[in-house]
Amino acid sequence: MKNVLYVLLGLMAGFALAGLVFMVSRAPDGEPIQLLPAPTKSPLAVHVVGAVPRPGLYEFAEGARMQDAINAAGGLLASANVDAINLALLLEDGQQLSIPYKDGAEPVVEQGSTVELPYTESDIPPEFVEPAPDQTFAGDLININLATQEELESLTGIGSTLAQRIIDYRENVSQFYSIEEITYVEGIGDIGSATYENIKDFIMTGYE
Repeated sequence: MKNVLYVLLGLMAGFALAGLVFMVSRAPDGEPIQLLPAPTKSPLAVHVVGAVPRPGLYEFAEGARMQDAINAAGGLLASANVDAINLALLLEDGQQLSIPYKDGAEPVVEQGSTVELPYTESDIPPEFVEPAPDQTFAGDLININLATQEELESLTGIGSTLAQRIIDYRENVSQFYSIEEITYVEGIGDIGSATYENIKDFIMTGYE
């Protein structure tokens, strides 16, 4: 009797094992794992203004810090208030970095007036000094660093007042190192303003 019971138990275990093997063999194959390339991150666009030789819009890789932005804009002027900035600050896309001047050192320009600059060319690190522009025109583009008032007034939306302000700015504050810097002139408006949009495709600086 015990032998019969052992035989029955063995048969039942065999059937169970066979059923398990059958189920495993009929299971659908899994999807193969696909490795996707890491997405390329867009650069950070940062607007640097204040006590630097070349204020403007610059692009940086993620993880860049304020020191990188200052280097891109030509380094700090001697009149910069270094104690008021954090050189280790992480940059963010769309950020405006305003590098402060020391008390009383910030330049002020009024139309028709001249001011003493708070820095000289010797304050600018030599590796950031660029040659002066040597062309008034490049094709149909007007060099805003060299153009006369009449030439500036030929631009759409630039009358005699704005033309004079452009000349005052480049002579008393700083030359323009990128076309976006013309928005620093009072009356031009920000990037995207009607005046800027009308002239951006017709001007150059000689430094591009």
